[in-house]
Parts: sequence; structure tokens; C-alpha cells
Amino acid sequence: MSALLDGDLSAAGRVAGVALTEYFVTDRARWLWRFRLDQMAADPGRARWMVRQAVVGDQGLVVGHTGFHGPPDEVGMVEIGYSVDPDFRRQGYARSTLIELLRRAATEPAVTTVRATISPDNVASLATISGFGFVEVGEQWDEEDGREVVFEVPARRVPPAEL
Repeated sequence: MSALLDGDLSAAGRVAGVALTEYFVTDRARWLWRFRLDQMAADPGRARWMVRQAVVGDQGLVVGHTGFHGPPDEVGMVEIGYSVDPDFRRQGYARSTLIELLRRAATEPAVTTVRATISPDNVASLATISGFGFVEVGEQWDEEDGREVVFEVPARRVPPAEL
């Protein structure tokens, strides 16, 4: 993340072991890397919950990034996050990423609930979570993203096998 924050795709790719796209050094992405690095500096134990590359296939095609916003809170809730490079959108990668996040959450004994917060205007993300049992539980204001609808699903709910 430090290399990405510096705009060094080549170094970041060497560390990650995969080729990364320019999507990883956009202003929005750099904001995320700074935010996550600060979180991990404050609490290194958070690192295993943080952002990862979304990699597809044997060739290691990186289509975006995904992860949790942090470890489970005091009641066992984790919030998911995922973003697909615009060059790879509308190909099912966000849905596949969501399935993997839900599967990972289900294997963690401390996780009881998975949360997704989505802008009411983000039709693609709203469609992505449909069919996975997410229930609208409220709204919140995010300083970075504005108004968001809050959805939750029990962590032990097994995602559908078909894609």
C-alpha cells in the first residue's frame, strides 16, 4: 500500500506478486491506501482484515480490490468493501468478490453479522448484494461517500453456489 500511495505501480506489483492496473493509483484509491495504512499503524492486528487485490484466474488478472473495513466489532459485525476496476465491470467480478467475502466471514468464529453500506444511487452495488439475504437496517452519513443505506446479513448464511 505504501508503494501504491507513492504511485509506484511497479514496486507495488512486485510486492503483491501480480501486475496492478492504474486503477490502484487513482486519487480515490490513494485515499483508501492512506486511510488503511493509518488504521494498521494504529493497530497492526487489523492488517489481516484489510484490503486485498481481487485476483481472477490462473494468470493472476487483478480486477479490483476487496476486504473488510476492519476486524469484527464488539458484537461481531464486519463491514465489507469491494471495488472493481472500470475496465472489468459488468462481468460478474463484484458478485464473485462478494461471495468470497461472505465465505471468509462465515469461517471466522468471531463474526456474526456482515454489513454493506451503499449509496442509494449505486444501482450496480445494490444489484450485486441482492439475492444474498441482506436486509436494509437503516441509513448513515459517510463523510467521504455521503448518504448510505445500511444492509446486514447473518455471517453464517451460505452464499449461493451458482454464479
